[in-house]
Amino acid sequence: MERTVLHIRDMDCPAEEQIIRMKLSSQSVKGLNFDIRNRQLTIFHDGDLEDILSAVHSLDFGTSLIETGSYSDNIEIENTAADKKMLWIVFIINFSLFIAGLTAGLIANSIGLIADALDELADAIVYGLAIYAMSGSVIIKKRIARLSGCVQFILALWGFWEILRRFMGDEPLPDFLIMIIMASIALAGNAASVYLLSKSQTREVHIKAAFIFASNDVIVNAGIIVAAVLVLVLQSTLPDLVVGAVVFLFVFRGALKIFKLAK
Repeated sequence: MERTVLHIRDMDCPAEEQIIRMKLSSQSVKGLNFDIRNRQLTIFHDGDLEDILSAVHSLDFGTSLIETGSYSDNIEIENTAADKKMLWIVFIINFSLFIAGLTAGLIANSIGLIADALDELADAIVYGLAIYAMSGSVIIKKRIARLSGCVQFILALWGFWEILRRFMGDEPLPDFLIMIIMASIALAGNAASVYLLSKSQTREVHIKAAFIFASNDVIVNAGIIVAAVLVLVLQSTLPDLVVGAVVFLFVFRGALKIFKLAK
């Protein structure tokens, strides 16, 4: 077995991790260790190094080789079943928050909650594709990724248009209480996913990845709570529109990542 360490310049969030996992799913790779904080990937493999490097380089993430060599020590290779179970848990949490958030956003007339729900959907799509990557064919994966990216892109454009329409029109105030309650539920859901992942036997790799995703979501949830308070204090829809615009930027960025995954 060989151990190869790469520096990946543009690997700054779990979306890139899942893209790389899918890209290397057809290679003779025994294990992957992601260090997103330091943007490094350690690959345990018995396949041809050139093929593996070619696959990673094709993603255009700014990859450079740090070191490579034989590796004979006993190492803990990630368990596929544990990986799949972990991804299913995170997927279910994100998709449930999407449904609940979208419903609450429509009832509360809050574009911030709607945008947050769509951001949860973008996260769920990334994890869903990673789950499917373990068994699906490359062609089907690409088709699903393209369709998912198109849906996210259209939703992001709709969101920006809806924000502009509400800004120019005379919309009723969002229900600040529903905003606070739903954002708090989402905050609890993201915290629960981090807790569950901390119990996973896959340890550092997915915990770090999930922590970054959850951290972004926590910031969004906190922003919605602050916006709800400002809606009450200022009696204005502007705070809700501002936080909605910020979150839709996350949705748009997620769509671009999914399109890159489909290449």
